[in-house]
Amino acid sequence: MIPVPELSLVRRLEAVGFRAWPAASVHYDGSWAVRLTASHPSRRLNSVNPLDPADQRDFESRIARMEHRFASYNRPLVFRLSPLAPSTLAAHFDKEGWQRVAETRVLKADLKELDLDSGIDQLPGKDIGRFVDASISIRAEDPERKPGLTEVLESIRPPNGMFVMEDSTGPVACALCVRDNDMAGLFDIGVCQDCQGMGYGRSIVRTALRWARQQGAKTAWLQVESANKGANALYSRLGFEEVYSYVYRMKKSDRHG
Repeated sequence: MIPVPELSLVRRLEAVGFRAWPAASVHYDGSWAVRLTASHPSRRLNSVNPLDPADQRDFESRIARMEHRFASYNRPLVFRLSPLAPSTLAAHFDKEGWQRVAETRVLKADLKELDLDSGIDQLPGKDIGRFVDASISIRAEDPERKPGLTEVLESIRPPNGMFVMEDSTGPVACALCVRDNDMAGLFDIGVCQDCQGMGYGRSIVRTALRWARQQGAKTAWLQVESANKGANALYSRLGFEEVYSYVYRMKKSDRHG
């Protein structure tokens, strides 16, 4: 059973997450952080993020304003509900029939407690274009995603390291590590389909976290979808534990929008 999270820790992880994976546009409606990014379609960069459990006022008119704003970006309206969201908002979505999409676990680990000694020593790369090409290749994504992902990476302000592992066929694994003071966040972790189960994921995570520890980080954290059983098993073996989870809420009509 996952213990009730400390809201102070949730707030800190949410804040470092926003800085590590920055949206192009951020504005606030009360305590709702509205993140939008025209160049990249990910929900994390295009969602409404309620950040105060006590902010329970006037849901319907505020949601209507959000619908208008998201439509101007040609994006479906998405709410990202963490433990910082008021329970009454989740109840409102339940009543209105909004779907739950892609539950995600937020995990952390003490870097002193992790076994990071095995794996390949590698200095982080500095070529954003090379990293983006590798990430797209590993995931077999549309090359048209390159400008959007490049823009996101170029806008990251905290120190970060980009890691790519290759074999004779090309890139096989990648990971981005963003160090924000004593916190090290892992993003864009990927292993090519044909190489999964061969230890590349474990190796590149250890490589990235060794770099972060050398840079002064003390705590590692990451986000992983609950349905990704392989990744969750890997992080559990490495020593990560769940802090909290969040879920996206969308209208049924927008699910495939």
